[in-house]
Amino acid sequence: MARRSAPEVNAGSMADIAFLLLIFFLVTTTIDTDRGISRKLPPPLDETVEPPILKQKNIFVVELNKNNDLLVEEAPMKLEDLRAAAVAFLDNGGGSGDEACSYCKGEKSPSSSDNPEKAVISLRNNRETSYGTYIAVQNELVAAYTELRNRESERLYGKSFSQMESELKDVNYSGSKDRLKDQIKQIQLMFPEKLSEAEPKK
Repeated sequence: MARRSAPEVNAGSMADIAFLLLIFFLVTTTIDTDRGISRKLPPPLDETVEPPILKQKNIFVVELNKNNDLLVEEAPMKLEDLRAAAVAFLDNGGGSGDEACSYCKGEKSPSSSDNPEKAVISLRNNRETSYGTYIAVQNELVAAYTELRNRESERLYGKSFSQMESELKDVNYSGSKDRLKDQIKQIQLMFPEKLSEAEPKK
């Protein structure tokens, strides 16, 4: 008895179908991008330039240990109090003469920062600090700058700094973008974000 040959499957169009499916998934799939912390890296180290001399009172030291405990100026502090403490430091305005701050509304304590241009926030953390706590502390410190910038922007231009930044990104904004950029730069110069991150401790 003769053996029957198995019928062949026509696979000629399988490559076309696979290619169409590939294009379909490439077009319809959205890829989430990770959002990071906005930081400007320092320029390459130049051995000929001396680092600026900072007064100790112009440095606001924030530390995170391996147990996620927050220490501000070597004293324990709760995370929810950090923003107010940073605002008080940045807005102190304790300088006199050329270092005086005309727009600061702080206590003008001589033991705290002279003016926002000289004030530096130094963040130090341990290698075993949890990422969530680290990000939460970063958020509070950036929020302190944003709060002060919003206040001065409202006073000078009648709208918040955050609103001005969103208007700058808006393609349908009807006003002058050059003027808006100048206003944003002016507010940034009043409260420059000087956030220093030291090498993590082991």
